[in-house]
Amino acid sequence: MSKVLILSGAGISAESGISTFRDSDGLWENHAIEDVCMAGCLDTNEEATKKFYDARRVDIKAKTPNYAHKLIVELKQKYPNDISVLTQNVDDLFEKAGIADNEIVHLHGFLRELRCRGCNKIFEIGYVNQDNYAKECPSCKSKLRPNIVFFGEPAPKYEILTQELNKCELIVIIGTSGNVLDVTYFAQLTGKSILNNLEPSEAIDDSYFTKVYYAKATEAIGEIVEYVEEFLENTL
Repeated sequence: MSKVLILSGAGISAESGISTFRDSDGLWENHAIEDVCMAGCLDTNEEATKKFYDARRVDIKAKTPNYAHKLIVELKQKYPNDISVLTQNVDDLFEKAGIADNEIVHLHGFLRELRCRGCNKIFEIGYVNQDNYAKECPSCKSKLRPNIVFFGEPAPKYEILTQELNKCELIVIIGTSGNVLDVTYFAQLTGKSILNNLEPSEAIDDSYFTKVYYAKATEAIGEIVEYVEEFLENTL
C-alpha cells in the first residue's frame, strides 16, 4: 500500500468543463437523478438511462485535463510506489493526462466502459453509443449496461479504498463535497491530511485536516504537490 492517498471528486474536473454530479436543483445535465442514477433505473427507465450515459460519453470526448490532473499524474509517475490515485469521477481526464489504467482506481465506474448484466465482463467502448457497440454481451448474450455505480448499488472498489485508508500516512482530498464519502472520518485515520475544495461543505469538518485550501484545484495543486513531495522525501 502507498504512503500517500490522493482522492478526487467532481471539483477537480469542473474546471475542465465537466458538470458536477449534483447541483442544488437535484438535476444532472437537466435529468432527475432518480431517473438515471439510481439502482433499478435500467429496469424502469432503460432507454433514457442508456441515452443519458451515451450523451455523457460524447461530452467527455472533447474535454481536456487541467493543470491539477497533470500535476497529480506527474507526481504519481515520480513516486509510483508511494502514491495511490483514487477518484470518484467517471470521466477520463486523468487518463488523458497520461496516467495508466493500473495507476488509478475509478471508485464509481468509468464512462468509457460497459458491463454485462449477466457475466459482469467489462468492455472498453471509447465514446460511442452503447447500442452502436453491441445490443447484447458478445460472451453470454445478456444485456449490457454503463459501467457506473448507481446510488443504492454496491461499489466493489470501496474495498480498495478501505485497504488504502488502512495503510496510508497522508491523505489528500480534492474537489469532493463529502456527501457520498465521509472524508472527515478518513482524515482521522491518517497522520496527516489535506483538504482542497472550492468552498466549505456542511458535510466536512475541516478542523480534522492538517492543511486546508479553499480555492480552485488548479490554484492549490502547486502547494499541495510541494507538501506531498516534502512529506515523501522526509519519510522514504
